[in-house]
Amino acid sequence: MQITLIDIGKRFNRQWIFKGIDTTFEDSKSYALVGNNGSGKSTLLQLIYNYQTISKGQIKYEFEQQVLDENDLIHKIAFAAPYLELIEEFTLNEMLDFHFGFLPKQSGISVHEMIMDAGLAGNEHKQIRYFSSGMKQRLKLILALFSYTPLLLLDEPCSNLDEQGIAWYRNIIQKQLGKRTIIIASNQLFEYDFCEAVLNITYFKPLPNL
Repeated sequence: MQITLIDIGKRFNRQWIFKGIDTTFEDSKSYALVGNNGSGKSTLLQLIYNYQTISKGQIKYEFEQQVLDENDLIHKIAFAAPYLELIEEFTLNEMLDFHFGFLPKQSGISVHEMIMDAGLAGNEHKQIRYFSSGMKQRLKLILALFSYTPLLLLDEPCSNLDEQGIAWYRNIIQKQLGKRTIIIASNQLFEYDFCEAVLNITYFKPLPNL
């Protein structure tokens, strides 16, 4: 999927978080959004996901030479972030069954293999409310990484992960490079050092009163 940002700006009340972003994320390439704390990395990722409304500008989505509208996006984007909520009353198996009933699963790997590879074996029938923060983050990454979508958005993907979890993430994400458009918001180099291009959001912070 190709995403074109045209003069994008976002403000809260009267304060602009960023303004005047013009860039294109090309199909099947990987990108990192970086910047100082509070520069708007997560906010921009949420705008691309259509999770927040744009204050200024336009985002254009193209897939297989067709322009998509908002209704087309729902099955085209997978998103993972530490702040996204899981259905904590569900067990691990129930959450995976529910999610992959909504978004298609990538071929070549079974749900059992996903659970094993992510180090969550033995928790299939445990309610998610009893998972640690690291286990919840691994589950969020499973849901995003293994969804068959042309666009993958990740916000601080290694939050709450231990060294084993980070190694698992890096192994899985590198296998997907070149197969889908990937955009990662992070200030941790190990989360995005494989990306082909970096966009520093700090450069789009307007001066006061502008």
